[in-house]
Amino acid sequence: METVLVVGSTGNIGTAAVKGALNAGYKVLAIVRNSTSANKLFQNAGKEGITTVEADIMSDNGIQSVVEQVTAGKLPAFQHVYSTVGGLYEETALKNVTAKQMRDAMNQNFTPNLYAYIATIPYLLEQNNPSSTWTLCTGAQGDYGFRAVPAMTAGSLFSMAVSACRELHETNIRFNEVYLAFRVEIDSSAEKSASMKASDFAKNYQAILGNTSVRGCRVRVTNHEEVTKLNYAPKLDL
Repeated sequence: METVLVVGSTGNIGTAAVKGALNAGYKVLAIVRNSTSANKLFQNAGKEGITTVEADIMSDNGIQSVVEQVTAGKLPAFQHVYSTVGGLYEETALKNVTAKQMRDAMNQNFTPNLYAYIATIPYLLEQNNPSSTWTLCTGAQGDYGFRAVPAMTAGSLFSMAVSACRELHETNIRFNEVYLAFRVEIDSSAEKSASMKASDFAKNYQAILGNTSVRGCRVRVTNHEEVTKLNYAPKLDL
């Protein structure tokens, strides 16, 4: 049975990714901050099929240390990665954004996803599993621009996805970007806020894992129908 490494596993989207992987018949290796975060994940996604490991995903060697533990046989091998780190949602007008705000936003919303890519791609290439996937979740704020700071960090993720699609085009790794345009929350919170439940959004990742024709694509999720009826197109003409 193959395993998905989930980076950002205790957030709303991360919980959905964990559930999607489990529902698709995969095991999960979830990076968590501490035991409290692990318990939060277990509360929202259950324990069966999940291995947790503590690491600081905000540091430049946090995710790399997880890969090293995998390589040393201390953690389960993984064949897939889902990265969904972020959450800083500044409302400051563009004309008032400070350099510190922008640095903080990049450090929280963009850089950990880049760290995840840098740490895991060499490992997946070396394993050379023909079914490997790498999925990055982004948000439509990068196109809407209602909130300047998260819009700019989303733009960086869009560019990262383009570069990854080009770099991995003829490799064993099927890279895709999930472009999400509405709010998803863990089930207990979604019931109060009328957002989509994580357990429902989980079906999107389940569908991506099961459709090998989705490669080098942006998978748009702009309405509830597109969660399972995948709307995808190549990021590049390669």
